[in-house]
Amino acid sequence: MYDALTVLIVEDDANVRLGCSQTLQLEGIRVEQAESAEQALRLLHNGWPGIVVSDVRLPGADGMSLLQQLQHVDSDLPVVLITGHGDVSMAVQAMKMGAYDFIEKPFSPEHFVQVVSRALDRRQMSFEIKALQCQLQDKQSIEARVLGNSSVMSKVRELICNLGNSAADVLIFGETGTGKELVARCLHEVGHTSEGNFVAVNCGALSDSLFDSQMFGHEAGAFTGAGKRVIGKIEHAHQGTLFLDEIESMPMAMQVKLLRVLQERTLERLGSNQSIAINCRVIAATKVDLLAQADQGQFRHDLYYRLNMATLPLPPLRERREDIGLLFEHFALLAAARHGRPALEPDSERLQAMLAWHWPGNVRELRNFADRCVLGVNSALPGQQAAPGMVPTSLVQTVEAVERALIVEALRRHQHNLTRAGQELGIAKSTLHDKIRKYGLSAS
Repeated sequence: MYDALTVLIVEDDANVRLGCSQTLQLEGIRVEQAESAEQALRLLHNGWPGIVVSDVRLPGADGMSLLQQLQHVDSDLPVVLITGHGDVSMAVQAMKMGAYDFIEKPFSPEHFVQVVSRALDRRQMSFEIKALQCQLQDKQSIEARVLGNSSVMSKVRELICNLGNSAADVLIFGETGTGKELVARCLHEVGHTSEGNFVAVNCGALSDSLFDSQMFGHEAGAFTGAGKRVIGKIEHAHQGTLFLDEIESMPMAMQVKLLRVLQERTLERLGSNQSIAINCRVIAATKVDLLAQADQGQFRHDLYYRLNMATLPLPPLRERREDIGLLFEHFALLAAARHGRPALEPDSERLQAMLAWHWPGNVRELRNFADRCVLGVNSALPGQQAAPGMVPTSLVQTVEAVERALIVEALRRHQHNLTRAGQELGIAKSTLHDKIRKYGLSAS
């Protein structure tokens, strides 16, 4: 029941200490022992997984002094005091000071186990509450950064919470501008590697000649111009997170070297034969189908499977149009504060135009559009320029604008095949024909 918790018995009498230990061990409770308050304090720290049972009468610092010091170390740590008959008033005073309970000598094994079990329950509950509070804080932090009320974004935040608390490497898949680095940083911050560095590497910007030096580092004198030791990107991410953006653009020769490091979790700096252990989480990001690239011989299969322990897909903005208004408002407020401009007034025509646009640049394009609106510079959407008169002015027209945009996107995805586009949209081919005519679209 208390597999993860320990009872530390602080007692200078060896016989009493042994008797208490054996009583608890017979109940399956883990026990440690200390002969003095000083020895106990060397074993304890904030968040120590267990409780303390201490005699009041100890050589050197007594149980009362131990209690006071433990209050500074960990105020939530339950301390049970063992008292003689003449020490009851002292024990009552100790409980006012924060002791969990006291046991008066002589005591029965049954009573001792009951008091200790209640204290262990208290400790276990406090750990569970703290864990829930941390999860809530992580969730609130993620919700404040990964914005969106759509169901697809709720799933993204849920995946971040679930994967963030694991040690699994993650492959993030999403179009350009969907926020892959933001999600990677969230995974880092809610994970076990949050105390280490978050090291971002744009694989598309790495040159063959500098790959080894930048990724693995080098010793002084390793090559001409290497005047001092340099720590590489991978080593800098030790105990943290290594984020490999645009992993699909990494040349094959570099992929082989990276795979070896990921498999062995060791590296050697240029100019050194010493193997350095690396413990970091790897998060890779791509905008293409890596498995398809591997099947075409453009990416290594073994590296793909090594990176793809868990996949986190990010939806394009056109697939979560209900988030557009919220995101625009957020970006516009940030832009107004950054540029020292007044906040934008609500504009239904602008919102309706945004809902009708297909946002090929995704959230990044929307953020740039919000900046332009705040600055009053070229704030027209391409859709407004290309299709004058399509800016809707009512709820019905807003719905129609979204419907039109969805039809255009479905036709584009299926190379204007009406049967497949209709199946995706969940409407008959004849109905799709009618809507194409209604919105003045071309089936070809």
